Amino acid sequence: MRFLELVLQNFGPYYGRQVINLCPESQDDSRSIILFGGMNGGGKTTLMDAIRLALYGHRAQCSTRGNLSYAEFLTQSVNRNASPVEQARIELLFEHIENDQLITYRIVRYWTKKLKDGKDSLGIIDGEWLDEGLTNIWDEYIENLLPLGISNLFLFDGEQVKELAELEAPPPVVVEAIRSLLGLELAERLAIDLEILINRKRKALASKQELANLEEIEQKLSEKQAIYDAAIEEQAISQNQLDEAKEQQQQASDKFISEGGKIAAERSQLKSQRDTYQANAKQVREELKELAAGTLPLRLIQPLLSQAQTQGEQESRASQARIGREIVQEREQRLIDLLTQLKLPAKKLAKIQDFLAQENQLLEQAAAEQEQSWLEADGETLNYLANLLNHYLPQANKLAQEQLAKLQNLEAEVDATERQLAVAASPEAYQQLENTLRQAQTQLAQAQASWELSRRKVEELDTEVKQIRKELAEYGEKNIDRNNDEHIIHTSAKVQQTLKLFRERLTLRKLNKLEQEVTECFLYLLHKSDLVHRVAIDTEAFSLSLYDLQGQPVPKHRLSAGEKQLLAIAFLWGLARVSGRQLPVAIDTPLGRLDSSHRTNLVERYFPHASHQVILLSTDTEIGKVEVEKLRKTHAIAQEYLLKYEPTKRQTITEQGYFW
Repeated sequence: MRFLELVLQNFGPYYGRQVINLCPESQDDSRSIILFGGMNGGGKTTLMDAIRLALYGHRAQCSTRGNLSYAEFLTQSVNRNASPVEQARIELLFEHIENDQLITYRIVRYWTKKLKDGKDSLGIIDGEWLDEGLTNIWDEYIENLLPLGISNLFLFDGEQVKELAELEAPPPVVVEAIRSLLGLELAERLAIDLEILINRKRKALASKQELANLEEIEQKLSEKQAIYDAAIEEQAISQNQLDEAKEQQQQASDKFISEGGKIAAERSQLKSQRDTYQANAKQVREELKELAAGTLPLRLIQPLLSQAQTQGEQESRASQARIGREIVQEREQRLIDLLTQLKLPAKKLAKIQDFLAQENQLLEQAAAEQEQSWLEADGETLNYLANLLNHYLPQANKLAQEQLAKLQNLEAEVDATERQLAVAASPEAYQQLENTLRQAQTQLAQAQASWELSRRKVEELDTEVKQIRKELAEYGEKNIDRNNDEHIIHTSAKVQQTLKLFRERLTLRKLNKLEQEVTECFLYLLHKSDLVHRVAIDTEAFSLSLYDLQGQPVPKHRLSAGEKQLLAIAFLWGLARVSGRQLPVAIDTPLGRLDSSHRTNLVERYFPHASHQVILLSTDTEIGKVEVEKLRKTHAIAQEYLLKYEPTKRQTITEQGYFW
């Protein structure tokens, strides 16, 4: 995947329409860096938000959104100088390989201060045409291409790196991205399903009294589990500052749209539109047939008709010259006789006779140009032929071209409408989607308690749930009679142990590759090659541990702030490499608190090789004159831009070039 162009119109500080080329001007693939320079508050983060917003819409994790709803965020993102009717617009042109073919799409999102239905308008353009089918399922499509869960590994900022560097373990967002990349969810899900099977078998083996006791314990576990799950949800809602519930409702709405619910609701209207398009196309075809039954086929022999017109005109002029020749000769003789009677001087009479002789010669030449007549066309026929060539055929040809273009547009509309009907949900699925959407809408107002209180509550409930599960397991071992299903329970217990071991070994094997990549990246970036020999990753919390050449732990506090930041960058770099996805990397304020040596290593070793396309957004103090000259010298920069902010107008203008 590669970004080719970003268009900003009345978005944030970018007033008017500004087009930014993100594609290298030359064919040199080694030039991977697109460098943006700008002072703090000049629009760098807004540019990064624009890329996220174009890709993910309401799900985008934009830096300035905070607690705002999506509608409020869009309204506040419109440039303050734009009129209420002017559009705010973001376009992102990108290319990627799909089915061994290079595909180019343009994502277009636009809105005004007065939002329609509280959201923006989305369009996906394939070449020069709007792909409505892809537009309707865009969220699903982009999840397959660049999932939102791992986007933070490729689109991140310096503050995120600083935060990651200071934490002992990665934040939940990064942990979920790691689990997604390593494929650990399936093993965990299998363990849960196996526990459900064991509980069912225990219930089947128990006596009435034992069943009552067992059901009482299970009921207690179920209630406690429900309370625990509710506490987890409360913690997540609190941590996301009440916005998670709104996102869940929006996701249900998007699922309703992406899985064809909206199209199913409009099925009759779409069918009516398709029938109208087909009827109009049939009418246009009939009109083309009528044109083909007229003079239009003569367009095929237009050069031959032009030759016939030329031949006919020549024959007509020669015929007129022959007729005029006899009349002129008779009048000429009478004129000579008259002049002789008038007794003009001989010299003057000779000059007149010479003049008349020259005129007769010209007339003779005109009469002799076409001695033999082939067409013998009369004047009316020649006039009709001229009108046919100059008026009738051009008009018929123009009308045929217009009708043909109209037919092609109608056929394209028919195809687009049938594609939408093809992805429409069935009536049963539509009803289920509608019920799910309504249920999500009724649950929109759930948000209580602070994060710290929720965390303590979750820890207490987790301990209680584990104790009840232990009690349930002990009860089964002591009180359930042995029978045929007992084998399943014992076998399941062994399977659980095996599955636990499998999950641990799978995690170790996956993390081993990640450890190698992170270690390689960190040592490549670190100028103290003797400080760290190996980076280890914890299998549960995914925290990082460092070891020296003797295998002794290296406390993280021994690292400087810059070295910690390099470790965080190496961690993100290693995850991106392990993912195997050829995706662009965008970094906002990349250098942070690095000293000169670390900064040099990052500039020379990381930026040119982080990906096939690296978008850097830097201030003049991060990538300074020395650093940018190094990048230019190594031919790593494809494009350079300066985000020039005008404080009086509160506007940012994009110009070619960097600070120096």
